[in-house]
Amino acid sequence: MEMIPHVAKARRRANPYLDLGSYDPEADLMVLNLGPQHPSTHGVFRLKLYLDGEIIVKVVPFVGYLHRGVEKLCEKLTMVQLIPIFDKNDYVSPMMNEQSLVMAFEALLGIEVPRRARYVRTLLAELQRIASHLLWLGAFAMDLGGALGGGSTLFMYCFRERELILDVFEDLTGCRFHYNTHMIGGNRHDVPAGWATKVHAAINAIETRLPEYETFLITNDIYIERTRGVGVVDGQLSMDLGITGPVLRAGGVDHDLRRDAPYHCYDEIEVRVATATAGDCEARAAVRMAEIRESIRLVRELIDNIPEGPLGARKPIKTPLAEKAAKGHAYAAVESPRGELGIYVIGGGDNKGASPYRLKIRSPSLHVLGCLPYILPGHSVSDAVAVLGSVDPIMGEVDR
Repeated sequence: MEMIPHVAKARRRANPYLDLGSYDPEADLMVLNLGPQHPSTHGVFRLKLYLDGEIIVKVVPFVGYLHRGVEKLCEKLTMVQLIPIFDKNDYVSPMMNEQSLVMAFEALLGIEVPRRARYVRTLLAELQRIASHLLWLGAFAMDLGGALGGGSTLFMYCFRERELILDVFEDLTGCRFHYNTHMIGGNRHDVPAGWATKVHAAINAIETRLPEYETFLITNDIYIERTRGVGVVDGQLSMDLGITGPVLRAGGVDHDLRRDAPYHCYDEIEVRVATATAGDCEARAAVRMAEIRESIRLVRELIDNIPEGPLGARKPIKTPLAEKAAKGHAYAAVESPRGELGIYVIGGGDNKGASPYRLKIRSPSLHVLGCLPYILPGHSVSDAVAVLGSVDPIMGEVDR
């Protein structure tokens, strides 16, 4: 789409809320609220769109409809009690919430995690990444609707494959979604007999079907028309706004915490980071598809090389560790399917030091929503739905 004159200022790094650029003040603008109903906004999220016909002139996002007060809860509950609550933040990848939280507590308390537990955590993280990206792809197909055979076809296919991952999670933890499997110092559940065979079967089935999904995309002229050149987030804008994950990498910035700041056992394996340069909806989809394949490769490498040894460093959270926690602070981050999910914690809270004094969540979805006022002006209303789906926000961690 040719850029219309009033979009020029929105494309700069200036604050997009200040004015409407060079737009004709005599013209009539229509205000449209997209959301906060869940369909097409991936959660209770509202976009206030100022429209010239169907062309977006200005965007104001509103968050906070799903506020859960998790950070405030952290000041009252013990570190152990908080783990199952954090499952619900990024509810599409619960494992990542648990991992980032316990890593922060382990750094605060000075607890070393056994090598076997670190391997299991890495394996679960990559399985979770596959499941999360599959759900994203299916939801993105629904967002595009008729571009993908009505949208529901690919949606159902992706959910079928995601169920295979949930099956192996259920075999390990007894749960299909909110797992409470990571604990401070290690893992709660050990690998059951025959689990590796089931994991191999699941990822083999997913890998076999991936080319069919890509056929839905790259051979579909409507899909290409609706994604190529739409919603460009370049690398500089991403870094200005603190955007990480697939959106950052699709804009040409080669950064991934698994490789650049390794944790768990990522320092023992090679992570091949997928990037693109276009920064548009199509590039973001391509990066996530490549990440599914890379996660499958990593799972194969990890599942056959889990070392023997203890699964957890079982130490009491209360004294004397609580005394050390009362004097310290720590930050830990993981590369979630949406980017850098970080936890900053200050020790010395209630319950004789077993609760944090303060805990702050650095959620990648909150940062990525900040790009919308910059990239949506000049696009149509239907493009807004595609762009929002392509950046993959999870409102549970935005409104934490």
